[in-house]
Amino acid sequence: MLDYSPLWETMERKGISQYKLLRSGLDNKTLDSLKKGNNITLLTLEKICTILDCTPNDVVSFKK
Repeated sequence: MLDYSPLWETMERKGISQYKLLRSGLDNKTLDSLKKGNNITLLTLEKICTILDCTPNDVVSFKK
């Protein structure tokens, strides 16, 4: 199971809001998927990492 809690922690630590993600090219549907813990594409993961200047480990973790 995917866990996006590292994303929210990274955003808070860097002072980046959900609005900034939307303004940087992420769409509402993707943001909603992240909130619900649904799958995202690797391209989306790359876009988030670019916006936040972080690694995938700062965005997602895997839970058993």
